[in-house]
Amino acid sequence: MEELITKKIEVKDNLEPRFHDEIDIFKRNFLSRPISLRLWSSFFVILPIFVQAPWVRFEPISALCTTFIILLVAFLLSRKEKDKWFIVGSLLLGVSGSWLGGCLFWGWLSAYPILHIPVEAVALPLAMVGLGTKWKIGSSFYISSLFGTAMTDMAIFFTGIMDQWKEVITADSRNAPLILQKTSENLIHLKSLSIIILMGLILWLISKEIFNIAIANSANGKAFLVSSYVIQTTLIVDGIFIFLAIIQPTFSGLV
Repeated sequence: MEELITKKIEVKDNLEPRFHDEIDIFKRNFLSRPISLRLWSSFFVILPIFVQAPWVRFEPISALCTTFIILLVAFLLSRKEKDKWFIVGSLLLGVSGSWLGGCLFWGWLSAYPILHIPVEAVALPLAMVGLGTKWKIGSSFYISSLFGTAMTDMAIFFTGIMDQWKEVITADSRNAPLILQKTSENLIHLKSLSIIILMGLILWLISKEIFNIAIANSANGKAFLVSSYVIQTTLIVDGIFIFLAIIQPTFSGLV
């Protein structure tokens, strides 16, 4: 009887480490799955729109300082490459680059649309270097976000909306709705709609091609998946804002 109890205890002791290892592997794999990568990538694309955008216009300095908090959290989560939270930490590193560029532009330079992409690209050299390191997922997030922003700006430029950019940014609360109304009317033309549809198709095809070459169980594959998801989310968000600009201009803003 004593021997039987001892064996049961030994079996239990042997199973416990294996059980915990299996849980850790499950959590790590869960964060690496395409659906999880899509959720995290999309969340970090949408976050600046609804949090950073209103924040930076009223408190640009505090919003800018938050960049360093995001960086700190990114490094804390990414200390070990095999840790289950490494992917989230790497994504946050990419978010910090986008957050920094967004704060600099929308906080102090928003009246000068020609500076939008150059300022948003402030971390591009580091991101290019990061593609060859363990930070490639975060780097791909930042570069894809920048690409999506550049395509959006191109659409704004070719549809002629760029001309109203400075007017909207510098207008007071009484005149801004009138300018936005005029801007939305410019979108409801064959030329503008054709440009918007063409840009949308280009973004969709690029995201589809990137997705097709991605391999989920490799570091490079995860970086490609993140790029694809970021571009897709950008396309969806742009579509929502264009829809709002047409049906209710005062809800959309200029960009």
